[in-house]
Amino acid sequence: MDYVPDTSVIIDGRFTSFLSRQSECRVILSEAMMSEVEHQANEGKSIGFAALEELKKIRKMADDGIIYVEIQGRRPADWQIKRAKSGEIDEIIRMVAFENDATLVTGDQIQRDIALIKGIRVEYIAPDTREPKNIEEFFDEITSSVHLKAEMEPVLKRGPPGEIKYEKLHYKITRGDLEEIANHIVKRGRNEDDSFIEMDARGATVIQLHNIRIVITRPPFSDDLEITAVRPIVKLSIDDYKLRPELLERLKNQANGVLVAGGPGAGKSTFVQALAEYLSSLGKVVKTMERPRDLQVSKEITQYTGLEGSMEKTGDILLLVREDYTVFDEMRVTNDFHVYSDLRLAGVGMIGVVHATRGIDAIQRFIGRIELGMIPQVVDTIIFIERGAVASVLVTQYSVKVPSGMQEEDLARPVIEVRDFFSQATVFEIYTFGEQIVVVPVQKSPERGSFFKLAEDRIVQEIRRITGSGRVVVKMVGENRILVQVDEASISRLIGKKGATISELEKRLGVRIEVEPLEESQEEQRQEAYTEIKNRIIYLTVGEPNMDVRFYVDNILVLQAKSSNKGIVRIKIASDTGAALYNYIKEGKKIFFSPARR
Repeated sequence: MDYVPDTSVIIDGRFTSFLSRQSECRVILSEAMMSEVEHQANEGKSIGFAALEELKKIRKMADDGIIYVEIQGRRPADWQIKRAKSGEIDEIIRMVAFENDATLVTGDQIQRDIALIKGIRVEYIAPDTREPKNIEEFFDEITSSVHLKAEMEPVLKRGPPGEIKYEKLHYKITRGDLEEIANHIVKRGRNEDDSFIEMDARGATVIQLHNIRIVITRPPFSDDLEITAVRPIVKLSIDDYKLRPELLERLKNQANGVLVAGGPGAGKSTFVQALAEYLSSLGKVVKTMERPRDLQVSKEITQYTGLEGSMEKTGDILLLVREDYTVFDEMRVTNDFHVYSDLRLAGVGMIGVVHATRGIDAIQRFIGRIELGMIPQVVDTIIFIERGAVASVLVTQYSVKVPSGMQEEDLARPVIEVRDFFSQATVFEIYTFGEQIVVVPVQKSPERGSFFKLAEDRIVQEIRRITGSGRVVVKMVGENRILVQVDEASISRLIGKKGATISELEKRLGVRIEVEPLEESQEEQRQEAYTEIKNRIIYLTVGEPNMDVRFYVDNILVLQAKSSNKGIVRIKIASDTGAALYNYIKEGKKIFFSPARR
């Protein structure tokens, strides 16, 4: 007996099972059927890979002498493959069966009926009525995600945000069972209400199945077949968060550029859903931008995804919709931050969701992506979520001032102050230092030390890069003057030919640099200086008159001077060096001195 199978019975192994019950038969594989399978596999479709495995089994049966296999027919054109659903491929397969007076084997009822009408013998194999396991069977009321991988134990994440625990099931899921589950998910995503296929690329498929977001990956994208399903386990209203009245008032009337930040599983999306529905209940027009669309919001809130795969195009459409607020879920790549900024500057209220370990980190995601001075216009409120609750709230303010830790008024510059919303205390300042944008934490009692330490670290890195030496000591002896100590062998490399290297470094850093050889031998000769403060003057007693002397704090040179006839060095607190020494003395640090090497 001669048989010609079509694609429907190859995909799920029905034809292979059918052949195991036959004896001495000839199987004619049509080029059209094989081309369709190849096309599906090249597209990364699950059914294509499954069909390839079945064709390998058929070839092995032929090699073992169980059956005889021939390949016949013509290879279809591209347009016929693309129109396979309209019956072009089925017609070619039917003609192969007709021309060979063979029996067509199919699991497609329409294919069977057309073949019978045309006088072709047909063997119809009904599909297996056993339904694959539904993905919902892995979930219970406290399971937030399910992770399935071929030949591995299923892993569940269970518990509310901030209290998630991992749990393994004590059995391994076979590749065949997982393939059935994956194919069943795809079928349901196409056919069931409130479900859709968000993305279907080579090796990766994203499906929204009711309230479950499912990602199916396979080679070549992943090393093996894997299914990840994520589902929200709680839905809260804004009242459940028990926000302080002043924060609720800000979200209602003042906050137009909001970032909701937190780590994975912290509860960001749950909070954003509650905030979106709260704003909608106030009569605001709210839309969402999601990739994929998995926020569980009310019907009044329309959910958009990337138009033709582009969030930028979605943003263009939203400008025409004239919404009051847009929720931008899961901002990751640079283009997402540009779209958020463009919509905000166009007057649209924005609520963005970003992954961050601190509230300030969310703002830093914008640095380098938009102009520094635009950040307060784009982002005015940062809400940090931790363990499902609002942990902190930051607000931004633009001003021109002398940064904290600096004193001279000519150092005033544009500064973005990041304040704690509830205390109104400045906790960070963002500004330019040299060619670099820095984010400097501000202490409750701001001191020069934090700024100096930041600057010193930056300069040490630059000098180590130039000299190739790790032995570098840097001390800022003024707001725009520093002392650098390196090994004598590195001095010429640091200065460069005719001072070119040091001049370029000074220009880039915006400071004046003095260079001295690194001294270690004199450390043993250092003695503690007796200090006294009178009338805004620091008196440093060294004992020896008219002596060139160097003063050190924490083994770092802070001052070089000549003692008076009475063996005293006097420094005005109003000077840069005097202010630094005064702070060191207040901190309880000891000042040591040694004779300067001639």
